[in-house]
Amino acid sequence: MTTMTPALAPVPWFRQPWPWLLASGPLAVVLAGGFTMALAFGGADGLVSDDYYREGLAINRDLARERAARAMALDGTVALRDGRAHVTLTANAPLPDRLMLVFAHPTRVGEDRSIALARDASGEWNAPLPPLASGRWRVQLRSRDWRVDALIDTRKPAPVRLVP
Repeated sequence: MTTMTPALAPVPWFRQPWPWLLASGPLAVVLAGGFTMALAFGGADGLVSDDYYREGLAINRDLARERAARAMALDGTVALRDGRAHVTLTANAPLPDRLMLVFAHPTRVGEDRSIALARDASGEWNAPLPPLASGRWRVQLRSRDWRVDALIDTRKPAPVRLVP
């Protein structure tokens, strides 16, 4: 006597492992592509310079301004305290009453700030400081005839020496 085994009921396709295994590769690629697209379009790429050609031609003028600062034996410091920028300078030539202090962010051109400094009665140049993001900044002190540079960290209150 033979016993009959009942026929197995067919299992729907979505309960089978192989369709999901086959679909997982393309699904992973679509998700990774969407993530990559979100990263790419999430932030604008700022230009380092809008007119790099003209700035390249002006490099000789900038080098002449640095040589002028060295010839004047220009020395000084920049300090950020009490919500103000303070600059002290010494030189072997007369110094102007007004100077320009430029804060250049290393990666985001939209964060750059320029402030006009005026000399006070103590002989120090200062002005209110605009809000700056925490971190390192390239600082440039300019007059019409010369310029000096420094790297400053807004997290550290110590004055930074200006270098011609």
